[in-house]
Amino acid sequence: MKRFWRDVAVEQEADGWTIKLDGRPVKTPARAALAVPTRTLADAIAGEWRSVEGKIDPRAIPLTGLANAAIDRIAPDRQAFADNLARYAEADLACYRADGPRALVERQEQQWDKLLGWARRRYDVDFVTTSGLMHVAQPAATIERLSHAVAALDPFRLAGLSPLVTVGGSLVGALAVLEKALAPEEAWDAVSIDERWQLEQWGADADAEVALENRCRDFLSASRFLDLLDA
Repeated sequence: MKRFWRDVAVEQEADGWTIKLDGRPVKTPARAALAVPTRTLADAIAGEWRSVEGKIDPRAIPLTGLANAAIDRIAPDRQAFADNLARYAEADLACYRADGPRALVERQEQQWDKLLGWARRRYDVDFVTTSGLMHVAQPAATIERLSHAVAALDPFRLAGLSPLVTVGGSLVGALAVLEKALAPEEAWDAVSIDERWQLEQWGADADAEVALENRCRDFLSASRFLDLLDA
């Protein structure tokens, strides 16, 4: 779809803050009203629409996409979505360590031990870590408490949390960003250790670098989405 509007405005309605293009409300792909819970998020989404030039590129309006997901995909069955996301507690990235080389092991220990340490204190849980990819079971209490933390979230926070978990592979890291225990950039550094290590060891790879940049963009956009829900 090409840009057809001149004016973008934000208005408060009964169901939240809406974005209007030339007086007409923006709709989700399922044709629901795009209504968000905070003015700051609505203003940021409006900014995305003001920046559109020519054809709409979904990658250039990530906040709109996350709001659409909250309304169309998550709200109709919030519990099912939360349950699927919580399954990452069973195999968190930070629990699976390299067995070498030593420099990589030390990087992982430095950042991932910090993540797990925060979660231990915050949720009163423990974790089993291992070297390699063989699955290790986590304590039942750990899975239960992390799942409860996810299940308590509303559809918009679940929408913002989801890319942090799926892009980074760490539910603990995502919750640390959500609760502002870790800056988004610091969390990204932690969950992208392996990929950045590979690029350092094997030299520049254009495709790998672009893929990593795209993942970083999605991770930081989701972090911003969560921030705007609290502003």
